[in-house]
Amino acid sequence: MRIAFAITGAAILFASAATLALQEPGHAQLAAQEPLSAQPQAAAPGGAPGSFADLTARLQPAVVNVSTTQEIEVGRLRGIPRFAPGTPLDELFRRFQEQQQQDGQEPETREAQSLGSGFIISPDGYVVTNNHVVTGRGGAEPVDKITVTLSDRTEYSARIVGRDPLSDLALLKIEGKDLPYVRFGQSERVRVGDWVIAIGNPFGLGGTVTAGIVSALHRNIQAGQYDRYIQTDASINQGNSGGPMFDLNGNVIGVNTAIFSPTGGNVGIGFAIPAEQAAPVIDQLRSIGRVRRGYLGVSIQPVTPEIASALGLQKDRGEIVASVENDGPAKKAGILAGDVITRVNGQEVTVDNTLSSIVANSGIGSRVPIELYRGGKRQTVQATLIERPSEIAVAGSDNAPAAGDKAANDAAASARRSLGITLAELTPEVRRQLGVDNDVEGVVIASLNRNSDAAKRGLQRGDVILSINQQPTKTPAAAAAAVDAARKAGRDTVVLFVKRGSRPPQFIGIAMMGKDEG
Repeated sequence: MRIAFAITGAAILFASAATLALQEPGHAQLAAQEPLSAQPQAAAPGGAPGSFADLTARLQPAVVNVSTTQEIEVGRLRGIPRFAPGTPLDELFRRFQEQQQQDGQEPETREAQSLGSGFIISPDGYVVTNNHVVTGRGGAEPVDKITVTLSDRTEYSARIVGRDPLSDLALLKIEGKDLPYVRFGQSERVRVGDWVIAIGNPFGLGGTVTAGIVSALHRNIQAGQYDRYIQTDASINQGNSGGPMFDLNGNVIGVNTAIFSPTGGNVGIGFAIPAEQAAPVIDQLRSIGRVRRGYLGVSIQPVTPEIASALGLQKDRGEIVASVENDGPAKKAGILAGDVITRVNGQEVTVDNTLSSIVANSGIGSRVPIELYRGGKRQTVQATLIERPSEIAVAGSDNAPAAGDKAANDAAASARRSLGITLAELTPEVRRQLGVDNDVEGVVIASLNRNSDAAKRGLQRGDVILSINQQPTKTPAAAAAAVDAARKAGRDTVVLFVKRGSRPPQFIGIAMMGKDEG
């Protein structure tokens, strides 16, 4: 199980070794044999199930245990920390290992094993699981060996047909025939409160069945770009990753993936990738061994309440463009950094329906209308989507600047009163000190009022402000004018476009200070 992020002492944990984001069913029917899930089920009294026993007996044979083996260095197994590539500590550790090899001390290795779950989707042995179940501890390469064990303890050696890290989904193949199998259902019809059952391999105990209800839909747990999880209170634990979540008709409506937990055990909040996302990914992995997605070529940020207030926009609607890729579809369509994209191809961009998801599921080569908000006005542009490139392809100063003339000083004082920050020009000397390229135009933060919202939001001395409320700020006077315009418009927040060092610039919404706070 791996930790995705922590929230107030609790954590999102991936139920064994893998997460999954799936897509709309285009399920190919795979054999003349009738799927197990199509068999009739007795009606439950009053609409509530009297028992899950008959349903479980039909479905459990198609749910499998996935065990993996990988050779890793003993040092890593014992928890020696790994450092970011290219850092001094990473280089030191690498040289230490090379010295050991030169001295004839070959790194000692050991077999590491992990357990997860999966389910068969065809009688000839295609098996769905999570990508992290079959990915090595480094997070990039697949494991050395995969064994799939059926409920009757029959074991098969499995090979990987395809993996998709973005959806955390993998498709395996075992050599068998007339195997029990299940099929994807229509998760878009699922409602909060519907009964579900989860079958998997928690803690390596073997086939285990739990039941609960759907407690929420379209959950974003910040595990990836395409998060739209089904939330359930059915018990999901370590080892459940890759296992199916069934509705009462016996169709797979989700792939169990993660839990929210302060302790590592189940506390009644689990997450599954909806079948409507899973099926298209599986179809593409089966047909071409990889997943093709639409791509716009922008880096985006959510519209926070502060940004929405500063720009006069509705909260929780749209996403703001932080940067635009050169020669990408967005650039060719005329999209600019600072644009707030509110609708794509007729679909509103929201927290539950993100820009990334809409674009990824739109046809490659299709020309889509994009509605955006720029400079207080709404407009529509047309963009032709391309195929998303590989992930490899997508992938402060202590000296305050010198003061300028009286106009610049007055502007700096105005910014200090309104924002709690002192601004100065980006002179050649300051550029040299900060390592800022000559093509970067903006004003630099010389100091901050520690009680200001700017300081609380993480702004620092040496940060370069490129624009305020989408207005370029090449001088302190331009920055002051943008702030004054926001005040006259009755706004109490502004959006700063900030660049720090070599990092990509980001939009940060901050509250302006009262007249007596500066």
